[in-house]
Amino acid sequence: MSAPFHLAQSALVAFLPARDPAAVRPFYESALGLRLLVDELPFALVFSAHGTMLRITKVPGHTPVPYTILGWQVESIEEAVAALSASGIQFLRYPGMNDTHPLSIWNAPSGARVAWFQDPEKNVLSLTEFPGPAST
Repeated sequence: MSAPFHLAQSALVAFLPARDPAAVRPFYESALGLRLLVDELPFALVFSAHGTMLRITKVPGHTPVPYTILGWQVESIEEAVAALSASGIQFLRYPGMNDTHPLSIWNAPSGARVAWFQDPEKNVLSLTEFPGPAST
């Protein structure tokens, strides 16, 4: 009998839907600084997100959902939010957030700090700074 198969040692591939992948390319390539690996237009774009493959796939009937579908762990959320804000990205505020934070950063009960923004397709993306040293 063979050992059970596990995916723990396999590379993760992330997917994001887009009605028009070509229209979101500048956002992911320029504003977020991801490296384009493969241009499969009109069907998909493939980016490297710190070694994780991110496929932005054409979904003609895409309707954005109101929750986070992709996020990044950052070492300094203030620096990341300030840099992305300077490139024109607007951060979201949700009911119940500490409305006094000028950078729209939420302090979670766990000690994590989170900020949300949207891509041009209205997909909700996030940045998270976890307490303690960063882990990957």
